[in-house]
Amino acid sequence: MAHANEEAQQAQSTFHHISVLPTELINGLAIKPGGQYLDVTLGGGGHTQLLLEAAEGTEVWGIDQDEVAIAAVQSRLSHYMETNRLHLIHNNFDEFHPGEQKFDGIIADLGVSSVQFDVAERGFSFRSEAPLDMRMNQQQSLTAAEIVNTWEDKELADLIYELGEERRSRRIARKIIENRPIETTTQLAYVVAGCFPPKQRHGRIHTATRTFQALRIAVNRELEVLDRLLEVAPDWLKPEGRIGIISFHSLEDRRVKHAFKPDERLRVITKRPLTASETELEVNPRSRSAKLRIAERRDRSSNE
Repeated sequence: MAHANEEAQQAQSTFHHISVLPTELINGLAIKPGGQYLDVTLGGGGHTQLLLEAAEGTEVWGIDQDEVAIAAVQSRLSHYMETNRLHLIHNNFDEFHPGEQKFDGIIADLGVSSVQFDVAERGFSFRSEAPLDMRMNQQQSLTAAEIVNTWEDKELADLIYELGEERRSRRIARKIIENRPIETTTQLAYVVAGCFPPKQRHGRIHTATRTFQALRIAVNRELEVLDRLLEVAPDWLKPEGRIGIISFHSLEDRRVKHAFKPDERLRVITKRPLTASETELEVNPRSRSAKLRIAERRDRSSNE
């Protein structure tokens, strides 16, 4: 028991994540007292805590595939669990089935949490040397290292171009194959940087950013999972229940926009995505690329 408590305390201290667009999300969802809400990307629990505090008696189901996230939230928000207002589910939301349960609101923050970037061992960032991992779910087998070291030239180039929107994808793929095996994040970042002219290697955006993005998306099947969420989540909403999705790059935002608009089950609330205020940007620079779109479940009795 003592060992379990130590693990929970360690997770709580390690897993810290500043939630983006907190005011915009809570206001946009129109939180109601006693409402039931689903957070499909629990992370550090920041948005879930806001939902619990936004109105009296709200109840939240929080899903995350990262065991560290679950342990941290379980420790930090234990009092909500004791009062049966918070229910934690260790799973990928791609595999979540609520049954007959309907929600007053559903939220998804598609960004990688700060701890996943900042803890070198997770292999998401090129800022520190670490094994090429990038798995949000540590129980799955596919890693970034497997893709980098085993995929064919064309497969790699297509992945980097399509998921990273990187114009130098073919050159990068060739360099990766020439330098195999590549075992660490810094090795990969160095190989990618060598595909750019010297004057481009010190810009605001690191030359390896798009390649790392592509690998992370592929390892975690992020777009496939998002597509399924956009397909099924409207059916999980009560009439006039709202769904809010925060995305961080154009591949995600386009999918959300193009799914919300023609969906006859939904009424779009945000004609244009909501973005971070200047005040938030000063406190949390990572929010600069965040975009929030909100839609509402149409009342089945309405002819709207």
